[in-house]
Amino acid sequence: MTTDTDTDTDVAVLVSSAAGRGRARAASGAVLDALRRGGLTPRVLPAATRAAAERAAAGAVAAGTRAVVAVGGDGAAHAALQAVAGTGTPLAVVPAGTGNDLALALGVPPEPVAAATAAAADLREGTGRTVDAARTAGRWWATVLCCGFDSAVTDRANRLRWPRGPRRYDVAILAELARMRPREVVLTLDGQASTLPVTLVAVGNTPWYGGGMRVCPAADPADGLLDVTVVGPVSRRELVRTRPRLTDGTHVDHPAVTEHRAARVELAGADLTTYADGEFVAALPVCAEAVPGALRVVGSGRPAMIR
Repeated sequence: MTTDTDTDTDVAVLVSSAAGRGRARAASGAVLDALRRGGLTPRVLPAATRAAAERAAAGAVAAGTRAVVAVGGDGAAHAALQAVAGTGTPLAVVPAGTGNDLALALGVPPEPVAAATAAAADLREGTGRTVDAARTAGRWWATVLCCGFDSAVTDRANRLRWPRGPRRYDVAILAELARMRPREVVLTLDGQASTLPVTLVAVGNTPWYGGGMRVCPAADPADGLLDVTVVGPVSRRELVRTRPRLTDGTHVDHPAVTEHRAARVELAGADLTTYADGEFVAALPVCAEAVPGALRVVGSGRPAMIR
């Protein structure tokens, strides 16, 4: 029988109440019940802000929690990642957000209760999966770091107070398209530098970002490397026409797109910012480094024994 004193069954649960327009909050009760049915003792962490969520998750890891369960989208997983990466404490991703790109990349069941059930089973059986994570400006990330047009859109959307919801990003995209121009970036891959005019640069530990766009289609979170997709100068019309091809990854066949791979990726340029897992990371210059095996995950679609 599981009780509140069974510390070896304790799991910390981070719920992003705003994720998925309230979907994470609505699903949280059923997720907690699924964890209990799996023999675990879930403890919900305070998460009013990203900083508070990160502090609470770090405290739980330091106290010896068996796992951190992130209920929400990529933002919730990103907050939990800051606490678990490099520690050996597993992360369970329960997708309930607008963008669930890490869950997609890991093969996590798309339905929250099924994801929680799978995570509980892995913890009970001692199974799971070890994957890479990346680190930039002191922050861990797991999916894609973007710079250029996409980061400019996010910068603008974050400044807008109207409209609310996804329409805010539509307005930001139109505004940035109107002023779009190639930006000069110094891209350094494992010490080899080149100066390029770019529309955007995406550095991927996993393939997807932006809610299912496969920007780095060949990225493998178990190869110790980062995939880099560079979109060179294109017209506004060409960018709009090509962008839907991001869904299936065929944009890499476009003559303006090049792909690269490196363990260490440096980006330098003027007036450009970076986002990873959908969260702000830093302004350029930045360095992204792959950290092999930095993250243990449970509840994914391709389990292997945790050692």
